[in-house]
Amino acid sequence: MARVISDACVSCGTCEGECPVGAISQGDGQYVVDADTCIDCGACEAACPTGAISEA
Repeated sequence: MARVISDACVSCGTCEGECPVGAISQGDGQYVVDADTCIDCGACEAACPTGAISEA
């Protein structure tokens, strides 16, 4: 299952840089995960300073 980003996202961009497959991009108001590209490695979740990323 792909990771998801909640409303706790502050759009800092840390997760985007940590994603090894480029599945995270800036959306309207917060970052979003492309579920088809996500390999569920958890790198983004570990890097998120607000804990906004979790398993779907």
